[in-house]
Amino acid sequence: MRVTSRPLRTALTLALAAAAVPAMAQSPFSRTVFFGDSLTDTGYFRPILVQVNPGASAAGRFTTNPGWVWSDYLANYYGTNAQPNGNGQVGDNYAAGGARVDVDVGNPLSPLLPPIPSLKSQLNSYLAANGGRADANALYTVWGGANDVFAVAGGAPAQATIGAAVASQVGMVATLKAAGAQYVMVPSLPDIGLTPASRAGGPVAMAQGTALAKAYNDALFGGLKQAGLQVIPIDTFGILREIVANPGAYGFSNVSGTACQPQVTAQSLTCTPLNYVTPNAADTYVFADGVHPTTAAHQILGQYSISVLEGPRLQQVLTHSAQTTGRARAAQVGGHLAGRPADGMSWWGNVRGDMQRYDHANLYDGMAPAGLFGIDWARDGMVVGGFAGYGRMDADFGNSMGDFTQSDTTLGVFAGWYGDRAWVNGQASYSWLGYDVTRKVQLGPATREHKGSPDGSNLAVALDAGYEFGQQGGFRHGPVAGVVWQKVKLDGYLESNPSATALGYGSQNVDSTVGRIGWQARFDGGSVHPYVQVTYDHEFEDGGKQASAWLQTMADVGAYKVPGLQFDRNYATAVLGARMDLWGLQSNIGVSTTAGQKSARDATLFATFSGGF
Repeated sequence: MRVTSRPLRTALTLALAAAAVPAMAQSPFSRTVFFGDSLTDTGYFRPILVQVNPGASAAGRFTTNPGWVWSDYLANYYGTNAQPNGNGQVGDNYAAGGARVDVDVGNPLSPLLPPIPSLKSQLNSYLAANGGRADANALYTVWGGANDVFAVAGGAPAQATIGAAVASQVGMVATLKAAGAQYVMVPSLPDIGLTPASRAGGPVAMAQGTALAKAYNDALFGGLKQAGLQVIPIDTFGILREIVANPGAYGFSNVSGTACQPQVTAQSLTCTPLNYVTPNAADTYVFADGVHPTTAAHQILGQYSISVLEGPRLQQVLTHSAQTTGRARAAQVGGHLAGRPADGMSWWGNVRGDMQRYDHANLYDGMAPAGLFGIDWARDGMVVGGFAGYGRMDADFGNSMGDFTQSDTTLGVFAGWYGDRAWVNGQASYSWLGYDVTRKVQLGPATREHKGSPDGSNLAVALDAGYEFGQQGGFRHGPVAGVVWQKVKLDGYLESNPSATALGYGSQNVDSTVGRIGWQARFDGGSVHPYVQVTYDHEFEDGGKQASAWLQTMADVGAYKVPGLQFDRNYATAVLGARMDLWGLQSNIGVSTTAGQKSARDATLFATFSGGF
């Protein structure tokens, strides 16, 4: 947004406040690179301010200094860089207060200083510093147009000014994409008609501000769509309107005045606590000055942007959980026989508790009780049978991002051959999946909940084999190998509570092929027969590269993509258990756990009982 020239104020030397959003342990983005104006600027003018007044180091952002702006919060969450670039600074935030999209304008602090670089010039500087290439794994933000709209309000021709700015911004996105960028975030202009500056002009000025912002947004996202450019949209226009419509829910008590003095003509660039209208104005006012948000409003914008980026990634947890449950179920079906079965009919039942935990950024953890029941028919070492099962998992996404419940109902068939030393078995099953998902979005003190209940399915096929050395009735050991193939499908759905934060998701269709090879050993002497098995497991499918969603309030923009979750493809699995007779039934009790995963572990406690008819 715009910056005006006025005398510098004496600022307090205060340390920057720590971000309210927890930082992620593993970022999906290599960098966060920002192009924009004062809404995104994290201190472009600070070196100049400090030269004039060494005590001004706490100022320099267009907000209630020394608070942060939204780009600070976003970069802090992902552990990346939002330091300013320009005036001797070399960070990844090229945004400069007062910047227009494609026109370099005079410096408001002094006509002797270099002009303010437009967004287009900012992009050129970035590409020049990086050999003309854009890091494909970085997140880019291109947010501009407010100062071009202000130029229209000041008398510039509307159609020509907005048309040129929109064309240039669309061209910037195209240039970034052509240079290799995959993830480009484009926030819409906020509703300028709601700002104190527009309110001061009365209803006509407010209506004009709203109309100009809407016209710019419609032209921008229409142009991006027409050019076939996929971007990550942020509905800043909508979220600001929702905050102003119900400010108390977000901790605000004033939406029309300015947190900085003097009212209406305040300049947030040099505003510090000495200039606040009340000591807590930075937390209770939406606007710092006539057009710029307070740091509390910026925090909400940062949280909102993070939710748009993370929402699609959370959905991949659902299919991953189904795959993990499917492997645990296949392991119990494949291992329910102790060896060569007696001829005739028999039954077996299995109860287990699956635990899934993935600690990268406290992503999710859950517990899942499950049960199986099957019937086998055997003759001369050959066995065929069928089974059914049901399981339910309650899981937490972590970082207060919500939770989900997964239920699975399974029918399957089993067949195998068991010799004195070698054995092989196979199975096929189909599971009906059901989910109840709650995604939570933290917006300052407010928590929004978006719910959905998608269905899905899991088709699984598994094959296991092994060979044993050693004496019958004593210590036996040998190699084991197996493979589990799964196709998990999840229906698309729309989240409840339609609003600027609500997302929609397309269907997912994910394959998993896990092969394993290892060694097992058991001792058959005595009344308790202990055993151990250790395998090396490898996931052959390279799924989950990207995750996708769309904003319900900007559905016309289309779906956007973000980096998908990356789960370890290589790990080890250890099984420790014992077979025995309990209550006249053949019993198998034990535990299985994975190891070697980065901050992750899946474990299963199980007990199987069987008997003859």
